[in-house]
Amino acid sequence: MSQSEKLIVPDARAFGWELKPITSTYFKVIRNTSNQICVVLEHSLLRGVTTEMIHWWFRNFTRLMVKLIDVPGYHGQKVPAYLLWHPSDHISAKLSGKLGPDDTAKAGAKIHIKEVMQYEKYQLKYPVDQELTVFYHEKDGWGMGKKLPLLGYMMALRISFKDVYEGTKIIGVHYHYEVVAGSHKQNPVAKKITQKIIGNFDTEFWEAWLTHNTIEVGVFENFLPVLFEQRHDINNLTYAKKMNPVTESPTSQKGFNKTLFDERVKGYGESKNGFLYQGVTKKSFL
Repeated sequence: MSQSEKLIVPDARAFGWELKPITSTYFKVIRNTSNQICVVLEHSLLRGVTTEMIHWWFRNFTRLMVKLIDVPGYHGQKVPAYLLWHPSDHISAKLSGKLGPDDTAKAGAKIHIKEVMQYEKYQLKYPVDQELTVFYHEKDGWGMGKKLPLLGYMMALRISFKDVYEGTKIIGVHYHYEVVAGSHKQNPVAKKITQKIIGNFDTEFWEAWLTHNTIEVGVFENFLPVLFEQRHDINNLTYAKKMNPVTESPTSQKGFNKTLFDERVKGYGESKNGFLYQGVTKKSFL
């Protein structure tokens, strides 16, 4: 049985949100001097969201259940909070291993993610059914990926976030995403495994991944402030369409910091070891 045949995608959730378009980001896929794939994705400002909310989400999201009040096909149902993080692509996420209090996330934990990239367009063509290690979980970021004995890091997905102020008021979050795939080592074993990892990452895949990630991150604006406000009653979380706090369209938004984006693209292009440049387990550079 193939990987995609094992995945059962839940019915899409019609939350009524206006989803962010890929034009709201800056995005680039780079091959560095060691032939690693390096991805830089600069999201638009996450309006009405704080880093405290995002840190809380990453710590807790795999254990949260949310009652949907008025979502067609889900009336009154309790669903994993993971299904709010994307209206159509997400299936499940589960933590295991080295966990924090009450089964929360911490560095060293394993996270098993099941999802598909842009399901409404490609169906099960780009499935994800992988267990990754959480490498970094702090108030300024989240990181996860794969590391093999002797070869070291083979894939690392690193997210950095920082509050954005207008005067003394937080107006949103600067959210920056980077991916490095493949070993920087040039021995035959490393090269063979690298090719196995990155061999299916073609242009169409990255288009699907970008669309998926743009939506996934963008909808934080629609649901995260609502759930965070209910965090002291974590077993009775609810969401209704009327709770959506977003009142302005995202269509005119652009990536938050073009200068930073260009610097990171240049840095990866010149790097010999993308993981070293990324700083997999280091404090955010924002």
